[in-house]
Amino acid sequence: MLLKIHHETRYKYDNPVQYGLQQLRLRPKERAGQRILDWNIEIDGGSLELSFEDHHSNHVDLINIERGRTEIVIRCNGEVENTDGSGIIGKHAGFAPLWYFKRATALTKPGTETAKLIKSLSQDYDNDIAKLHALSALVTDKVAYEIGKTNAETTAEQALKVGGGVCQDHAHIFCTAARALGFPARYVSGYLMMSDRVDQDATHAWAEAYVEDIGWVGFDVSNGYSPDERYVRVATGLDYKDASPISGLRYGPGDEDMIVTLQVQQ
Repeated sequence: MLLKIHHETRYKYDNPVQYGLQQLRLRPKERAGQRILDWNIEIDGGSLELSFEDHHSNHVDLINIERGRTEIVIRCNGEVENTDGSGIIGKHAGFAPLWYFKRATALTKPGTETAKLIKSLSQDYDNDIAKLHALSALVTDKVAYEIGKTNAETTAEQALKVGGGVCQDHAHIFCTAARALGFPARYVSGYLMMSDRVDQDATHAWAEAYVEDIGWVGFDVSNGYSPDERYVRVATGLDYKDASPISGLRYGPGDEDMIVTLQVQQ
């Protein structure tokens, strides 16, 4: 499947920026089953300082915001060709060893809510894949998809306690529980082509778990199935902070507003 993507993020600041840096993880990963035909990033109000590959093999662009700007626009346009691998990414690669993906982070630290979730998971499964799909279904059963109940700083434990959240929360909870069950697990950020519309509200997030003799397998917890050719993997990490599309810092007083425009189409 050939996917065309247009992604624009516009920041507006109350006061002129004195100094600011943005770290972008917006370039999709080239891998088996995912071929990047064209990808361009344009910056209005800033300049590219440097690019590098981080410890999760994510491509990172470091952007300097021009001094005195009250607005910066980041535009991504590209075409990606995907094939359906039934959610299977395959063997492990990259700089970090598998045991690293069993680590807890501040956002994915297990607690009493995770323990209750795992306890309610049946132990009778034919294989690990079936067990992980059951875990995925259990997460959405316990935490309904609801916008406005959580934010970027919400932990897996907090989302479980609230009983509502978005794809970021579902991915964090799945990773937390999968690691507690002994599986290496990681967070994935990227794009999803929705079947009923071209305009999207935001980028998407899902999870991957490592299964012996199969490798990394994807689980879109929010939608209840494994990623197919409609998904574009952009960045991976232990949690949202490792794979966040845009993060950074800014010196100076005042607030900022962010407007995202995203289109994904065949």
